[in-house]
Amino acid sequence: MAASSRPRRSVLYMPGSNPRALDKARSLAADGLIFDLEDAVAPEAKETARRQVVEALSQGGYGRREILVRINGLGTAWGYADLQAAARSGADGILIPKVESADMVRQAEAVMLANGAPDNLGLWCMMETPLGILAAADIARSTPRLAGFVMGTSDLAKDLHAAHTALRLPMLVSLG
Repeated sequence: MAASSRPRRSVLYMPGSNPRALDKARSLAADGLIFDLEDAVAPEAKETARRQVVEALSQGGYGRREILVRINGLGTAWGYADLQAAARSGADGILIPKVESADMVRQAEAVMLANGAPDNLGLWCMMETPLGILAAADIARSTPRLAGFVMGTSDLAKDLHAAHTALRLPMLVSLG
């Protein structure tokens, strides 16, 4: 996959369970959008959110914004169905939460390929656990489809038993 040179000055999370937010995202001044099926969506709304995100993407109207779909973890009841739907949704990338190994990335890529993902569909990894941070180099080499990392500092701080500070001092080693 070719390297992207898109600006990413502002990227906004939009809850996939909120149709008004998905619609409003078409007019927001942001370089990128992350349609969230994970943390921003209550368990009872997960399947509806997935359908709404796929429908919103099929309608288009987001201009040149880069759009990622953050799926639920592959170890959850919704993860595989999210990944299958996102693979053919028209998004620019799929964001996988709590990635802790290169095998997890390769497993996700295999599901994407089996479900008709286009060659240019990027795979992004949420780095939000200490184990994921320790495996970052292997994860980065896992597939040419890997387009980037997103730091999940809230979950990382929780797992590190670290306080949230303005300068994120407890996480400097993980972020650097």
